[in-house]
Amino acid sequence: MTTTTTTSTGAASVGTPAAAPPPRQRRKVEGIYYAFLIPTLVIFTLAITVPAIIGIFFSFTNSIGFGDWNFIGLTNYRAMFSDPAVVSSYLFTFGFALVSVLLVNLIAFLLAVALTSKIKLKTGLRAVFVIPMVVSGIIIAYVFNFLFSNSLPAFGQSAGIDWLSESILANPDLAWVGIVIVTVWQAVPGTLLIYIAGLLAIPGEVYEAADIDGASKSRQLMFITLPLVAGYVVINVILGFKNFLNAYDIIVGLTNGGPGTATRSIAMTIFTGFSGGDYAYQMANATLFFVIVVAISGLQLWLTRGRNAV
Repeated sequence: MTTTTTTSTGAASVGTPAAAPPPRQRRKVEGIYYAFLIPTLVIFTLAITVPAIIGIFFSFTNSIGFGDWNFIGLTNYRAMFSDPAVVSSYLFTFGFALVSVLLVNLIAFLLAVALTSKIKLKTGLRAVFVIPMVVSGIIIAYVFNFLFSNSLPAFGQSAGIDWLSESILANPDLAWVGIVIVTVWQAVPGTLLIYIAGLLAIPGEVYEAADIDGASKSRQLMFITLPLVAGYVVINVILGFKNFLNAYDIIVGLTNGGPGTATRSIAMTIFTGFSGGDYAYQMANATLFFVIVVAISGLQLWLTRGRNAV
């Protein structure tokens, strides 16, 4: 009697090591990529990196932007911490950026939820809400300057509202409110588009399953929508905070840093110093500001690591 033993070809023998995977071959980079990369690197280096390095060097001197100069070490950096104009500009800028980024993201997210729901004319409404994004910031600022300085005071006087009878831009305690209103009005559209993209990327089956389970719309928003668009929230917060820290044109058009220096941002302080003979001193200010922004961006990315994948 003959016995035949059949061995499955798919099974590996016990104790036999698995075959090593073939080595990954490095994909050859086409020359056309270098044709685009190298000119960009050269332009970026000459236009941004080299001037930045030169500016950082002059921050350790007493240069006024031209002529002779002497190396003075950390004198400019030490002087900034006791300069009330510099300290107040930092306090205003960071407070303004924090309030603006919170309002922009809240308003944009609520609008995105509304404009991705089943409402009529939502496509046309999306186009309307994007209009502020395509208008120059300085033009928007001048238009709102007229409204805050003329139209609103006239309305306040006719309605008997004392605090609205004068321009809020002339009030040191309220001028920042006008700046926040205009900034939010212009910044919401860009943030809105990112949130709409995130909401449209959520599969509809998720909400259908939630409806079957009896979840209310508010619970779907809290426990489905928000977690799934968390990455988009991170992107908008980081980009928005960075942009608001560099606020300049809207502030120039509304208050020009006034009343007094109540609404002078860090960028305004730096540019004003360049034309006022404080080149090296404001380069030290710009260097410090750059380090702070990089540190904040790194901290944001670290805190949201693992939750910012889109």
